[in-house]
Amino acid sequence: MRYLVVIPVLNELRYTRQCTLSLLAHGTPAEAILVIDNGSSDGTPDWLAESPSIRSVRNAVNLGCGGAWTQGALLAESDWVVLLNNDVLVSEHAIDAMLDAADKHGLDVVSPALAEGELDYDFDAHAAAFVRAMAGTLRPGWFHGVCFAVRRNVFESIGFLDTDRRLGGREDVEYLVRCRRNGVPVGTVGDALLHHFGSITQKAIKLETGRKDLGDRDYFYAKLGMSWWARKRFKAERIRLARRWVESERREHGYAMHMLRDGGAWRDARYL
Repeated sequence: MRYLVVIPVLNELRYTRQCTLSLLAHGTPAEAILVIDNGSSDGTPDWLAESPSIRSVRNAVNLGCGGAWTQGALLAESDWVVLLNNDVLVSEHAIDAMLDAADKHGLDVVSPALAEGELDYDFDAHAAAFVRAMAGTLRPGWFHGVCFAVRRNVFESIGFLDTDRRLGGREDVEYLVRCRRNGVPVGTVGDALLHHFGSITQKAIKLETGRKDLGDRDYFYAKLGMSWWARKRFKAERIRLARRWVESERREHGYAMHMLRDGGAWRDARYL
């Protein structure tokens, strides 16, 4: 099998159902989807039990995103493992198009382009126009945690996602830094587009617990070995690269790889 899509979930059945149906409707076979249920207490377990074509694993406790991603990667027998949030919609043949682009550009970790925010537009029509204009474009050196695909050999060379719960949703950034430090070629491509509603599970947990941050930011950067000054440089690099890429993409294609939908209009994202 070419790929396995691993989707960690914790409640929020509406988004999980919507995500899986979008994948199925846009070219992803059912056998290439694995839902990791991190102890949901809503209707998620019942829905998964009633959907035998969708492979799933239920955990008795919440392993966190990193734990579920790693669990899925360990269960995968595919060339690629696609790590995906549950609050997304995908463009036509998004997964294959993204992986085809990774092969073309020589990437071992790859993310698709993102449209984030309100779904007050025709996503399928927008995605088709976007991909026609942006196919072949690349943002080298960066990927994002909403969706990133990893070749199996990367796990073999630098290990799996960090399962440390104190990272609190920063597992993707930790893996990005690890990839870059080890010379793993990574990038974001314009050959596929996702609509991302916006960290639905994390927002729900924050609302339920009253916490502003699910992890420990200082602990995270200390674990990466980043000083205060290194953190500032890392953030500044993200902003500088995003601005440069947005200017180039807008000028050449009329779109940007990462756009935000707000109040019925599009604006370009400040970060990658």
